[in-house]
Amino acid sequence: MWRTILACFVLFTKLLEGARLGIQGTHFTYNGQRVFLSGINKAWEHYAHDFGNGQYNGVKARYEHVFQQLQNAGANSIRIWIHIEGESSPHFDGSGHVIGLDNGGTFINDMKAMLTAAQRHNIFVFPTLWNGAVNQNTHYRLDGLIRDTGKLNSYINHALKPMVQALKDMPALGGWDLMNEPEGELKPDLSSSDPCFDTRHLHNSGAGWAGRLYTPQELLRFFNWQAAAIKQVDPQALVTVGAWSGRVNTDNFGFHNLYKDTCLVKAGGMPHGTLSFYQVHSYDGNDGHFGTESPFVHNFGAFGLHKPLVIGEFREKDGGGMNINQLYDYAYNHGYAGGWGWSETDGNMANMLRGLNHIKTYHNGAHGTVHVQIH
Repeated sequence: MWRTILACFVLFTKLLEGARLGIQGTHFTYNGQRVFLSGINKAWEHYAHDFGNGQYNGVKARYEHVFQQLQNAGANSIRIWIHIEGESSPHFDGSGHVIGLDNGGTFINDMKAMLTAAQRHNIFVFPTLWNGAVNQNTHYRLDGLIRDTGKLNSYINHALKPMVQALKDMPALGGWDLMNEPEGELKPDLSSSDPCFDTRHLHNSGAGWAGRLYTPQELLRFFNWQAAAIKQVDPQALVTVGAWSGRVNTDNFGFHNLYKDTCLVKAGGMPHGTLSFYQVHSYDGNDGHFGTESPFVHNFGAFGLHKPLVIGEFREKDGGGMNINQLYDYAYNHGYAGGWGWSETDGNMANMLRGLNHIKTYHNGAHGTVHVQIH
């Protein structure tokens, strides 16, 4: 009898050790239970200078304090920006090719330390690799990766794959966000017979605010190749892109889903280079109201998607007249797979913690649990 009990205990322990955040249909699961991703964006302590080159030592205490605050509020996830535009990582040579993750050789250990701390506080981390919302004076590094496939391959081979290999077994790694708001550098008003590459629906939408630099083909290839590389190293990895608006990740409401599987594969040619879940950001307009593409005026089903959809950025200040409790509550109760408020960096932590506390006890079979114990 004792042998049977011991065997069951060992099996149960192994199951817990092997648990990964996963996807079933249009929702997340962990350890066999449906999960709602309740959390925030940090998104950085020192913009583009938190990881690698020994930099994490200077911000470690701040990150761990944020993880503790999130745990106290009952949250389970966080979005953290990593390379941004290549200011301090990865390591570029003089020709714009990537030769490593960082010049100082601490990048992997920095990320492991951060993920270990997140696990202690039961927080899933979603690293955001790149940023398309701002065109900095170091943008030429990122620009080379988007335009030049040789340079992109150098990043994939010398930085991305080694990073995924080193971190894939870290329990707190929730998934990979390839880029924040690439539409900031997308060319609107492009005409194509293929909806994947037609951006006329973005006329006067604000797309291209950081420079009308890239066609959909260029950006989608950039994502397709990175997603394929991540999944090659870690087939269970979850991958997304932080879209600025619902205008680009639904075929409903008169828009085009640029990030659906067929578009990504068509642009890059990699069959496995697709997204695991969608992510949309939502702020109200100048009139104080959400647009027709906002998740805060629809149920999830209205988007016609067959993968989970996380509301990856929102805040009370631009919340269409809704307070932070109502925003988190709406995300949970209208079929979305998660909600991450914006942002600790911008001084909104106290407000977001109120919203997170508001939903921390939510546990509904139809929408999932917020409480997670990461093993």
